[in-house]
Order: sequence, then C-alpha cells, then structure tokens
Amino acid sequence: MDKGCLYIVAMPIGNRADITERAKQVLSSVDVIAAEDTRHSRPLLQMLAINTPLLALHEHNEQKLVGRLVDQLVAGGTLALISDAGTPLISDPGFPLVRACREAGVRVVPIPGPSALICALSAAGLPTDRFLFEGFPARTGTARREQFRRLKDEGMTLIFYEASHRIEACLADMMAVFGGDRPAVVARELTKLHETILSRPLAALVELLAQDPNQRKGEFVVLVAGAQRSADALDPESERILGVLLEEMPTKQAAALAARITGAKKNRLYQRALELRGEP
Repeated sequence: MDKGCLYIVAMPIGNRADITERAKQVLSSVDVIAAEDTRHSRPLLQMLAINTPLLALHEHNEQKLVGRLVDQLVAGGTLALISDAGTPLISDPGFPLVRACREAGVRVVPIPGPSALICALSAAGLPTDRFLFEGFPARTGTARREQFRRLKDEGMTLIFYEASHRIEACLADMMAVFGGDRPAVVARELTKLHETILSRPLAALVELLAQDPNQRKGEFVVLVAGAQRSADALDPESERILGVLLEEMPTKQAAALAARITGAKKNRLYQRALELRGEP
C-alpha cells in the first residue's frame, strides 16, 4: 500500500458480489475510508470483514474536511473514497477532494468497478460509440424541459439518472420535447433482484410506467437515442460556429471559415448560411 495516496474505489451498485478483489484489498489496507453515508456502507464492509475506520464525506461537509484530509495524505496517510453505489464522483460527492489532492501533488489512484451508466449503456441496444451523460435532470418541469430542448438535436446517445418520485414526469417531458417516437431505454434496479431494462419509444414507456406501479420503483438510468439527421445535415457544433461567424462577417467568408474550423463541407455550410440569413 503506497503512502500518501488517495484511492477512488468503485462499489457495487446493487449486487454485492460485484465488488472486485482489488477493491477489497485496498479497503482493508488504507488508514481511513471516506464514505458518502457511513450507515449505508458499514453493513457491506462488515459483511466483507473490513474493519477500517469510516469517515462521513458528503456534499454538506466536504468543503470543510478537504483541507484536513489533504494534510493527512501529504503527511503520508492513506485514504479510500467510496460512494453509496458505483464509481465515486459520478453524480456523487468527491470532486473537491480529488482536485485538492492533485493540486497538492498527492497521488490519486482509481480502483475501477461498477458504474450504473456504463452498465445500462452496455445492455441498452443503443449506439455506444459516442454518448453524453447528463447526470440527474433538473428537478422542476420548466427547467427540465429547457434542458431537454438544448439536447433535442444532439446526435449522441443521451444518458440520465432519475429518482423514482420523478421518473414519470421526467419521461413525460422527454416525450414532449424529443417526440413520442424517439427510441429510449429505462434501466431500473440494475444488478438487483428486480432489475428490468425496458426498450420502447418514449410514448410507449410513458404508458407502460403509468399502467405498472412496480416499474416506477427503484433507481433509474434513462437512455435516449440521439437525433437522426439527414446525410447532409450539420452537427450542432458546426451550426453553432457558423451562427457565431455570421454575426461578424459576410455569408461566403463565414461559410469558408466555418469549413476550415469544423471540417464540414463548405457548400453545405454556405447553403445553411443563406438559410439562416433568409437569403435566396
């Protein structure tokens, strides 16, 4: 066990057997384990016969504790950071600690393992070559729909986490913005006894959850297929760059420069520039 080292340890997302041998070895050897919720983590650690002292580190106290923990690591201590489930920092606390450690020259070592978003993506049947993880959507309907509107034309597979008490409203907002025909997947209770992975158009998923209360329980990963574009359609980034350039220069010049920046076809950019400016 290296001294003066912070270990980022992935924990099971449901099935306790998914913890790795390396994770168990690290958790048994460090000086302290920083856990998001010690009441949640202690039973699993006890089952594994890991008796390392636990420290609560969560969003309400991490700013206050970071300095002390970094000082202990600089002095040669060892610390493992875990979350309630999955890989720490992924929609979980820990970022301030990792950033402070790296700034202080403390070695940060990832101990890989389960991640709900990767687990869901691997089994969803949606494209996996490019994806965009958005974490938890906004909590209110207005903000959530605005978030989805910004993503409506994104071509990558979209991945979200969602809580059981918001899953129906979230899917309804997705259907309203992305359209009822957009393919989507709801992955629920991954690796647990009641795991389900439902693949349907959004409208069908909304109807299914409305009819089956059991499908509204648990922890959710929601995946939405990326927008389908015609062969000559511009990607959102090329469209954005073209729009910025059109504010500063003539149509032809803006299209030429956008082509150099983005690699998109100049003729297509020029045609789109004419459309944006309302020119024939």
